[in-house]
Amino acid sequence: MTTPANRLHGFAHWIGIQPASTPTRIVQAFIGSALGILFTGAVMHLWLGHAGGLPLLIAPMGASAVLLFAVPASPLAQPWAIIGGNTISALSGILWMKLIGDPATAAGLAVATAIAMMSLARCLHPPGGAVALTTVIGGPAVVGAGWGFALLPVLVNCLLLVGIGWLFNAAVRGNYPHRAAAYVAPPAGGVGYTIADVDEVLAHYDDLLDVSSEDLDTLFRQVESRAWRRLHGVIRCAQIMREARALAPEASLQDAERAMAAQDLHALPVVAPDGHVEGLLGVAQLGGQGMVSQAMDRSPCIASADTPIDEVLPILSGGRYHEAIIVDGHGRYLGLVTQTELLSALWRGHIAEAIAGKGA
Repeated sequence: MTTPANRLHGFAHWIGIQPASTPTRIVQAFIGSALGILFTGAVMHLWLGHAGGLPLLIAPMGASAVLLFAVPASPLAQPWAIIGGNTISALSGILWMKLIGDPATAAGLAVATAIAMMSLARCLHPPGGAVALTTVIGGPAVVGAGWGFALLPVLVNCLLLVGIGWLFNAAVRGNYPHRAAAYVAPPAGGVGYTIADVDEVLAHYDDLLDVSSEDLDTLFRQVESRAWRRLHGVIRCAQIMREARALAPEASLQDAERAMAAQDLHALPVVAPDGHVEGLLGVAQLGGQGMVSQAMDRSPCIASADTPIDEVLPILSGGRYHEAIIVDGHGRYLGLVTQTELLSALWRGHIAEAIAGKGA
């Protein structure tokens, strides 16, 4: 049965309220877009003057600035999207205007061709549709410029805008062109998907999502990690670490072998007299004569005592490291977390979750 609440809910889809932006991002977008457009316009004016009646700053650059400075992580706002999308769109519009000559007919074909060509070139950029339309209805000066309009002012505008956008975004965000943040892998028991699975789903998805597969992967991994912490609480390395006796750098390899056997460990940290970690010695480095300092791995996995174990898990399960050396806030050695401690903690959490589920 249709109720007023259902009708209101259906109407909300038409409104399409976007997620709220933070004050910082609003200020950054304001300053960045102002600088981008002012810089592009000023350079064009100083360089070319009036250029025979051609616009020195085409209107679609305003739309490109919205993407570049308000949503710089969007695939639609990356350098190739802006430069390639706008330039290809200009060429599409010029082509149809030369073939047909009638703006009313060429306009629709110009925009449609621009969309198709941008999609094929993987540089879809919404302002490109406006660029294609501009080449058709921009007036005698624009039409008269012919193919040159795609170079000047379109391509030059794009290069200038992307240049200032790169400098500005690099200064305030440090991440443009956008690169997905390193993700925290899910704890054991997660869905176990790979980024190839994300790509496969997106390839069969009916709608184009304005987000990269890498960013989706990062989001999913962080959601899984947050859900795991909500279920089990935050378990930190200090809670599960083993207080293993460390090796001195000047100890012999024979002494190290005996120490590992006594503690039933396959690796031991190497710690200087002041308590700071110098390396890790594993069974693979044993054998022969010499001191521990000569055979140890000088780049071990080191984590602070308050590091959540779900952040250490992807490191210890990646194949490179099997132990994490735990240190205090001053970098002094406290203990060792091995894969055994991690698996034990995760299994206890799994059992607790199962018991809680049965009780519910």
